[in-house]
Amino acid sequence: MNGNDWRDLCAEYQYFGWGEIMKKNDIVTVTIEDFGVNGEGIGKTDGYTLFIKDAVIGDVVEAKVMKAKKNYGYGRLMKIIQPSKHRVTPRCFAARRCGGCQIQAVSYEKQLEYKNQKVRNNLKRIGGIPEELLEAVMEEPCGMEEPYRYRNKAQFPIGRDKSGKLAAGFYAGRTHQIIPCEDCILGVEVNQKILAVILGFMERHHIESYDEVWHKGLVRHVLIRYGFATDEIMVCLVINGRKLPHAGELTEKLAQIPGMASISLSVNTEKTNVIMGQEIIPLWGQRYIIDYIGKIRYQISPLSFYQVNPVQTRKLYETALEYAGLCGEETVWDVYCGIGTISLFLAQKAGRVYGVEVVPQAIEDAERNAEINGISNAQFFTGKAEEVLPEYYENYAASHPGQQAGADVIVVDPPRKGCEESVLETMVQMRPGRIVYVSCDSATLARDVKYLRERGYELVRVRAVDMFPQTCHVECVVLMSRVEK
Repeated sequence: MNGNDWRDLCAEYQYFGWGEIMKKNDIVTVTIEDFGVNGEGIGKTDGYTLFIKDAVIGDVVEAKVMKAKKNYGYGRLMKIIQPSKHRVTPRCFAARRCGGCQIQAVSYEKQLEYKNQKVRNNLKRIGGIPEELLEAVMEEPCGMEEPYRYRNKAQFPIGRDKSGKLAAGFYAGRTHQIIPCEDCILGVEVNQKILAVILGFMERHHIESYDEVWHKGLVRHVLIRYGFATDEIMVCLVINGRKLPHAGELTEKLAQIPGMASISLSVNTEKTNVIMGQEIIPLWGQRYIIDYIGKIRYQISPLSFYQVNPVQTRKLYETALEYAGLCGEETVWDVYCGIGTISLFLAQKAGRVYGVEVVPQAIEDAERNAEINGISNAQFFTGKAEEVLPEYYENYAASHPGQQAGADVIVVDPPRKGCEESVLETMVQMRPGRIVYVSCDSATLARDVKYLRERGYELVRVRAVDMFPQTCHVECVVLMSRVEK
């Protein structure tokens, strides 16, 4: 986030102070009054705004100013003078150092409140939604009964710790320094056992971890996927090469772990921060694992996009299905469909579902998933949504004189950047009665909602779904209906 963004954020919270300007290394006492967009505490001292990582709403803290701008700055938490009533003890020893769980020190009830308010604020500030409409459409956020051990996927970087010991873990916030943590409490417990086998194997055979500075070493990451409904396990080693020495010994040991179903290599020889390579070399077992969301069965390969929280994914998709209001005859478009996860849910209640996705392998997975579930009323298109949807609309008009391509319901689940304007424009032209927008970024959602409200659609229902407890991220589902004029 750049300086202008921070100034906008300060203005949003009405924290632009005009008191004495702080200097770097000043030690100050601050009462934390709010959370920032990345979970940092926000407070003021003598009218000066400070953003302080690891501080919680209600804390009174001692902080050291690390960077000072004219009207706001960034501080490091030095000491908690008076803890907030919302502060809890993190379960993970690495919570403060690791960049994964930004708000693990906050009670789960407060996490849900913060995330719901984040969605609401963005809809109001960016989307221009009036307060009275928000009061009417915002529903209770959907949280978890047990907000730990929910991830079915983990990607562990492999490297050396400060003492030079081979380690697996996660990167410290905004760095590529590995914090050793083989048992992340957001992931499944078997991850620790798998990593112990791999690290022991690498030590015995002197197989080096990848060094991203010098572009040397072999093992870059370990990807682990777990099927919550089937207990099937996938392990994929991402390597800077095409061969793993003594691979047979490793697969023999991993295969002894109950539930192991797939072991493979991902070839990534590029100097890049992208984790997975595009070439997958099978070593043992299947090329995929099986999992279920509700009654729908999915084949998941190393490169498949599949939601990481199956418990909340079912709630998310059930919410989208409820909002779609299907009776059995509708034509539905699922834009940015991935491997067809939402499409196949919708196909259970719709007359016809069309899915669009840019990744060819994802479409292959979607078609395969439709086949293995016996779903024949779903069709998938490969390509960019901003190209496929307009092209379909224009071709339909050309081949059906006097008619327009229509849709009863359009469902979109775009990446964080939201929908391309050309997609939104075509959606409006297709005049669906309902638009269901599933979002992983409520800021771009709010921008797109504003566009649609200005072109004949109105906000009807909004629900935040907590897919990522202990982090700042939140998904939400929005229903918009066409307003007859």
